[in-house]
Amino acid sequence: MARISVTVSPGAARTELVGRHGDGWKARVAAPPERGRANDALVELLADALAVQRSSVRVVSGLAAKTKVVEVDGLAAWEAERRLTRSLSS
Repeated sequence: MARISVTVSPGAARTELVGRHGDGWKARVAAPPERGRANDALVELLADALAVQRSSVRVVSGLAAKTKVVEVDGLAAWEAERRLTRSLSS
């Protein structure tokens, strides 16, 4: 299982993975930060970037904060980093 730290900016013009941010990642989501919409958008973004099922990705810490910890089932941390880095260049 991989654990990824992500700093999220909700209410952005578009949903995208921005790049590295300290020890974690930075993402923008178009969804507003209300009723879990931004968290749902982040889960969908990461599932697509990591090429895993949406059900494998979940926010485990920081549900109401900008900095979140996300767990990804069935993926090693190094593989998650590799896939996220690759998704930036494509």
